[in-house]
This record gives sequence, structure tokens and C-alpha cells, in this order.
Amino acid sequence: MLSCIALDDEPLALRILIEFARRHSAVHLLASFSSPLEARRYIDENKVDLLFLDIDMLEVNGIEFFRELKQKPLLVFTTAHKEYAVEGFEVDAVDYLLKPFDFSRFSRAIEKVQARFVKTIDRPFLSVYSEYQRTKIYLDEIECIESMQDYVKIHLITGKIILTLSTMKAMQERLPPDSFIRIHRSYIVATARILSFSNRKVQLPHFSLSVGESYYKDVIQLFGDSSVQ
Repeated sequence: MLSCIALDDEPLALRILIEFARRHSAVHLLASFSSPLEARRYIDENKVDLLFLDIDMLEVNGIEFFRELKQKPLLVFTTAHKEYAVEGFEVDAVDYLLKPFDFSRFSRAIEKVQARFVKTIDRPFLSVYSEYQRTKIYLDEIECIESMQDYVKIHLITGKIILTLSTMKAMQERLPPDSFIRIHRSYIVATARILSFSNRKVQLPHFSLSVGESYYKDVIQLFGDSSVQ
């Protein structure tokens, strides 16, 4: 069962969501909110699988609200404005319910959420302390990790950066060796994000990083080709 909350500043829209959630056997509505501040506080303090979120609210834009969340549940937008659809999916929304929607359309959205949820249950992640709280980082979202003296910067494929107190050695020991490789005293990269390797440089989607002399053989072995220069 999906634990969810709803945020909408329209009372009628909120009542409809509450009723549809009550009728659906796969949904457990934990709480509903008309206040973005109260909803954010609840998400910070509780485990929430799914968020039903209006976009055009008086206090805040729903898309910006979601982007600012530190812990992000799966997301279904509910809005009367179809022009937000493209921007909505840019934040990886599972579905986009255009008001007014009926219970059948609501149920199809839940089916999509369930399919996504199953994929994330066993999704490996790393838990680090950042900005005075524990932050969950899925390993498949990491592009590379950079040493910053007593800290490391974790670069996500989305462009987001998470700074945490750690050494590179300690971080490397926490990562699966079949998915990450250290290429330099200052860099660990996700092997799945490597686009190419030539001239002693590893090309990632957003970085071109030099391979250190001490790590060159490991990178060569990764590519399985001793002729690579």
C-alpha cells in the first residue's frame, strides 16, 4: 500500500482527492494539506511514498515546492492548467492529472505509481549527512565524487551537488566496486556514466577528468583493452 499525502489549496479539489484515495485499495492517505509549509514539515518528519500536488497555488508554485524538498516522494501533479505539463515532467512526475479528473483516471495514475514504486524498492542508495540532516542518494543518480579536503562533493547526474564530511577512502569503501572506480586521488566516477576514455581522460556527461598515474591500470582493466592509450 502506498502511503501518500495531498497538497492543494482548493477545498473542493482536496475533498475529491481524499474521497478517491479512500476508495482505492492501494492508497493510504496519511494526511491532506492546504498549507505548503505544513506539508513540507510533514514530509521532512515522516515517510511518504507519494505526493499529490497542485501546481498553481496562491502561496507557492507546486513545481518549485517539489524542487525544494530535501526528501522527494513519488509525485503526481493535479492541476487545471495543462500548460504546466512539460515543466511538470521535468521534475520526474509519475503522472499529470488534469482537473477535473474522475476516479478511473485517478486509478490509472496509481497504477503508474505502483509500477515505479516496485522499481525503487530494491534501488541501492547511499545515506550521508548533509546540511544538518540525513540525505538519501540513489547510486544510479551519481555521476562522480570529488575530494574537497575533509569533505567530498557528490555530483548527481541532474547537476545537483551534495557536500558531506568524509574522506575519499571512506567513501570508496561504501560504494560497490563493480559500479564505481577511483580514477584519481580526487575523483571517483560511476562506471555506468563513462562515455569514453582516451588520452588519459575519462569523459562523463558533464565532466572530462584526468586519470591519475596510480589508477591508470585500473581504468585500462575496466575497459578490458590494454592497447588503450
